[in-house]
Amino acid sequence: MLQRTILVALLAAVTAAGVYWWLSAPVVAAGAATTPAHVPNLANGEVMFNAGGCASCHAVPDQPDRTRLGGGVAIKSPFGTFYAPNISSDPTYGIGKWTDADFVNAVMHGVSPDGQHYFPAFPYTSYQRARREDVLDLFAYLKTLPPVAGKVRDHDVRFPFDIRRNIGIWKFLFMDGKPFVADGTKSPQWNRGAYLVNSFGHCAECHSPRNALGGIITGERFAGGPNPEGEGWVPNITQKRLGEWSAKDIAYFLKTGELPDGDSVGGAMTRVIKNTSQLPDEDLAAIADYIKSLPPVDGPPRPKRKEAS
Repeated sequence: MLQRTILVALLAAVTAAGVYWWLSAPVVAAGAATTPAHVPNLANGEVMFNAGGCASCHAVPDQPDRTRLGGGVAIKSPFGTFYAPNISSDPTYGIGKWTDADFVNAVMHGVSPDGQHYFPAFPYTSYQRARREDVLDLFAYLKTLPPVAGKVRDHDVRFPFDIRRNIGIWKFLFMDGKPFVADGTKSPQWNRGAYLVNSFGHCAECHSPRNALGGIITGERFAGGPNPEGEGWVPNITQKRLGEWSAKDIAYFLKTGELPDGDSVGGAMTRVIKNTSQLPDEDLAAIADYIKSLPPVDGPPRPKRKEAS
């Protein structure tokens, strides 16, 4: 009887290990040999660079040139601190030797060229919605920017969240792999805005509350919540809070950082505005059109401020 119990336990353990290994395996896209050749559009790549806010995380800190993508920005989270990597064209420390397939797999699937999961501090849950041709245009544009030598320090993430294989389970729970699909009942401008906001713009990544595992709470998407970096509150950008803003107000804010009441934005959003201010006016109008259409959603209750004693 004891031997039978041990055998059953061993079989159960082996089965569980097999299921874990299967669920946690990195999933990648097809390689260049099985995909059509792409002629890059550098102008579109620059638009995607600005829409994605690449410079906000990957530009070398404390220097003015947003095209020096040597990385190093610290990204705090409840799970530890991540450090944005070097994505410059440097062949040793950056992505200078990457192939098109390497870049697509990194951006859209969160998998490194050596087959490891990237941590979801890299917002590939949004980038998975991007079109492959836009991702390749972005890659082509990045390769025109200056190489920056230097390796970024390792992430500081506590156990067990530092085990990359576990990210495969996280992806299984929170990443569906679905591309953006245009809504035929909406205008081309609205669809352009929906695409930019939900793919490269990754607005929901900051403007949505998250559960204990770090996944976005679907029913409160765009409804704001605690700053994942631990300080302050990220605002609700549905009509619950922006009901009095017009689409023109939103577009002007993304262009200048100025609020409808004449005040200016502060905090991490200033980095975002540096990127969105570079977007074409028609894209700002499209983003504004989409955000203005978001129905009001109640987010998590904001803590009351402590009164000074």
